[in-house]
Amino acid sequence: MTKPAALITNTVSDYRREPFEMLSREAGVEVLAWADGGISQLEAAQRVAEGRYRAVICGLGGRVALPAGYVAARRAKVPFVLWASLWGHPRTPAHALSYLPLRHIYRTADAIATYGPHVSAYVRTKGPRGPVFEAPQSVDNVFWSGPAEPIRHADFQAMFVGRLAREKGVAVLLRAWRSSGLSAPIAALVLVGGGPIRARAAATGAAMLVGEADPATVRNFYAGSDVVVIPSIPTRDFREPWGLVANEAFNQGVPVIATDAVGAAAGGLIEHERTGLIVPAGDADALARALRRLHEDPALRARLGAAGRDSVRAYDHAAWAAGMSRALAAARAGRPKDGC
Repeated sequence: MTKPAALITNTVSDYRREPFEMLSREAGVEVLAWADGGISQLEAAQRVAEGRYRAVICGLGGRVALPAGYVAARRAKVPFVLWASLWGHPRTPAHALSYLPLRHIYRTADAIATYGPHVSAYVRTKGPRGPVFEAPQSVDNVFWSGPAEPIRHADFQAMFVGRLAREKGVAVLLRAWRSSGLSAPIAALVLVGGGPIRARAAATGAAMLVGEADPATVRNFYAGSDVVVIPSIPTRDFREPWGLVANEAFNQGVPVIATDAVGAAAGGLIEHERTGLIVPAGDADALARALRRLHEDPALRARLGAAGRDSVRAYDHAAWAAGMSRALAAARAGRPKDGC
């Protein structure tokens, strides 16, 4: 019987479950999710070292999962595929220690699958010997484009979805909203999600805080909104790898304002003046101008939203699984036909 390939990752989240299952069916991949409690990072590597798998795919998460998985693959003499999400190395002291080992893995991996063109460009600066492929970041397009019951609190509604944290640019968004001149009852800013600066956001009184919400409710908020804002800022230990909120919003035909620190903007899904507007990270004035512009131009909102809906169709789970499968095949670990 043909051995499976192993995918070492942190967790099988709701938005990863379907694409992981698709990859398992199409490429014979077994997922080893060390944060879900079934296996530790070192136990996953040990299984690889024992020769249970024909190849290893490993992401960048975890303290030891990546280096241990890489060493185990080399010990077992099986191909190693890196699943890369970074488009800039974090600048903390701890990450400084990991730079050289990670650069070695970039250079010697048998193949690399990336989140998109922005990550591929960064990876290529490290001199990889193996080929680089893109596995587009995806959501369940069928669900997110499905019928919704719009939730709207004003004639013009802007929406933020995600963790209320500094790196997500929430404080910048609140400053921009206040300076934009948009306010109740003609306009509303809705924040969907929880996080460490929720109390600070509530204290400003500038936005309506919804808190955590189930996917169907989030979809209803998208349907009732005129623009979704992704105001992420780069920090010493974070740069937004992608921003799946953009995929979700586009599926409902809602345009996006994003900063240039958002992976979906750097990676091509959010295109300035085509599917959304892109502003400099941390620039509250530029963000305020973009909000006012969309408020004042319904035709622009409609054009951007329609283009976003068309563009996101290519970012589906099948495209992600195909990209990962191509990386496996290039590493000479594709699934043999007929089990041979």
